[in-house]
Amino acid sequence: MTAPPETDQQSIERRAQELLAQLSVAEKLALLEGNTDFWPGMVDIATRDASHLHPWPAGVLPRLGLAGLQFVDGPRGVVLQGGATTFPAPIARGACWDVDLEERIGVAMAREARSFGANWLAAVCVNLLRHPGWGRAQETYGEDPVLLGCLGAAMTRGIQRHAVACVKHLALNSIDSSRFLVDVQVSERVLHELDLPHFRACVEAGAGSLMGAYNQVNGEWCGQHPVLLNEILKQRWGFRGFVVTDFIFGMRDGVAAVRAGQDLEMPFRRLGDAGEAKPQR
Repeated sequence: MTAPPETDQQSIERRAQELLAQLSVAEKLALLEGNTDFWPGMVDIATRDASHLHPWPAGVLPRLGLAGLQFVDGPRGVVLQGGATTFPAPIARGACWDVDLEERIGVAMAREARSFGANWLAAVCVNLLRHPGWGRAQETYGEDPVLLGCLGAAMTRGIQRHAVACVKHLALNSIDSSRFLVDVQVSERVLHELDLPHFRACVEAGAGSLMGAYNQVNGEWCGQHPVLLNEILKQRWGFRGFVVTDFIFGMRDGVAAVRAGQDLEMPFRRLGDAGEAKPQR
């Protein structure tokens, strides 16, 4: 009896397993972090505002022909200089509640990202707006989880047609001035009825990645939160993409983060010595 032909997903899984089997331990460790060395990268950001000049790479492995991920930020469009479209802010698009339009905007952003050499776009911000004075209030769609879920899922679907969508920031990120310090205390009911449904909608829409938050939730940093990342996101929701830290110091404890379900620290290479962390060529 002839075996049924492979589906596209099965073919991808098989190829991924073949590549994984060829990696050394050092190469596997290097895939846990970005490809930019820390100090040169920090200087680049401080002196040239590099986030608007080039994508940030991760998972690059020339020995196996892997061009890796190339990250670029949103959410008002591709942030790179040189002609990318600036769309209305998400808070304005949220006021329209036009799901079809939002998906088309996602498609346009993803295609523009690819034209700039990026394939991973952080343009899906679905944090619940709790106070209009929040410094990044304009980056999200509003204060209602149903609205956030509808438009966040639409943007996710659009981006995923041409790139990897990055949904941010998981979870309860709604303040900037103390985001590296604040511990958000939340009940189970509020967490699951108000603060997580829209993230789940984006996961169900096919999001390839989710970004953690800087803050703590109920006593644990989001970048190493086993309940948020493993129990809820990966086990309960069945998320099969990857979790990335917020950029620069989004992870406090590497071992705790990996055990909790964190997959990638961005954007810098910070494991051990520079020579140990670099993939073997």
